[in-house]
Amino acid sequence: MHWKSVELSCCWLLLCLLLAAETVPIDKIKVNKVEEPEVQATVESPDTGLYYDRYLREVIDVLETDRHFRDKLQTANIDEIKSGKLAKELNLVSHLVRTKLDELKRQEVSRLRMLIKAKIDAQQDAGIDHHALLKQFEHLNHQNPHSFEPEDLELLIKTATSDLENYDKERHEEFKQYEMLKEHERREYLKTLDEEKRKEEEARFDEMKRKHQDHPKINHPGSKDQLKEVWEETDGLDPEDFDTKTFFKLHDTNGDGFLDEQEMEALFTKELEKIYDPNNEEDDMVEMEEERLRMREHVMKEIDTNKDRLISVDEFLTASEKKEFVDADNWETLDEQELYSEDELQEFERRLSQQEHELQMKSDDLLKQREALQLQQDQLQAQKFEFQQAVQHLEQQKQTQQAHPPAGPNGELQFHQEKEHVAPPGNVQALPPGHDQPQDLNQPAPGQDQPQQ
Repeated sequence: MHWKSVELSCCWLLLCLLLAAETVPIDKIKVNKVEEPEVQATVESPDTGLYYDRYLREVIDVLETDRHFRDKLQTANIDEIKSGKLAKELNLVSHLVRTKLDELKRQEVSRLRMLIKAKIDAQQDAGIDHHALLKQFEHLNHQNPHSFEPEDLELLIKTATSDLENYDKERHEEFKQYEMLKEHERREYLKTLDEEKRKEEEARFDEMKRKHQDHPKINHPGSKDQLKEVWEETDGLDPEDFDTKTFFKLHDTNGDGFLDEQEMEALFTKELEKIYDPNNEEDDMVEMEEERLRMREHVMKEIDTNKDRLISVDEFLTASEKKEFVDADNWETLDEQELYSEDELQEFERRLSQQEHELQMKSDDLLKQREALQLQQDQLQAQKFEFQQAVQHLEQQKQTQQAHPPAGPNGELQFHQEKEHVAPPGNVQALPPGHDQPQDLNQPAPGQDQPQQ
């Protein structure tokens, strides 16, 4: 797990030393010389698990391109790095480096604001002060979102240091939760069985537990016996020729003069194979990884005297001279430990029940909302159908009237003719305008006497 193949001094920002941390592994950057850049394959760095992982790696990548900053790193000690004192050297880096760091910070602030907005939108909250919410992010100075200052480097170092140092504690708690959930589900399953089936299941569980515990002796991690077994079975060397300094060089796979946490974890594979087999139902691979990390954590605690999460050759040789290196006790595996108490399990089940109840209430509420929406949809569909029926009825009436004109009282057709002129009284019929009216046939012609009455 290497950020780059170039070697940095073991003092690269404590975070680079810490970033080699197991499940949160980001490899250390250890450089002794970087004057002559070498063309090497880029190795993808694993995610640290920190929510600002990408920002952290990009800042480190930019800083290590500055010669002045690299020179200061080579002479700085762990305390200076961890305390953030090295941050003041940022004022002396090149303008190009500062410009790149400014842009990285602007991108990070923009990303955090987008995350906040998405969270608020999801919760449908309004009137939230985004600037105030940025205060929860401690790895940068939110009051200055535009430029990367020494304070930002100091905050980044201290936050990453604290977060990674607390990672083991969080991992232990997560594993305990995992084991309690397993036991809870087993007990809940037993409740669904009748008496006879329950006894059979209990017997099967006890048998699987016994088979898992039936394994060869486990050597104490980091002891002479454990390392000699690796020397003989993994390296294929004569156990009589075992030499701690040669062993160190063999397993310093990147040749940087240190054993990082992943290189250490690789030494425990033979011991873990004695306990766990992926083909066995009784062996839990999650427990195997927890066992590996516990071994690594124990060895680093015993050997890593300066707590930089790296084991130097001097630390390794010093540890090999201790009595515990030769005369070590057997390792106590997970199945030999009480991972949680009955009280802790009951408290876990209580919280789990409460969470299930809350989820059920939310589910019921969503179901009611769905039913209400479905009812509204049905009502809208009914109204739409009634409207379509009314329109269709009007269309049919219109077509019927056009096909059958209205009839009179006796069934005769009625025509309505528009009257333009009213006929004069008598037998004279009205003529169109411009025509003289004809004389009345009952009237005497001009020059004749009127008939007597």
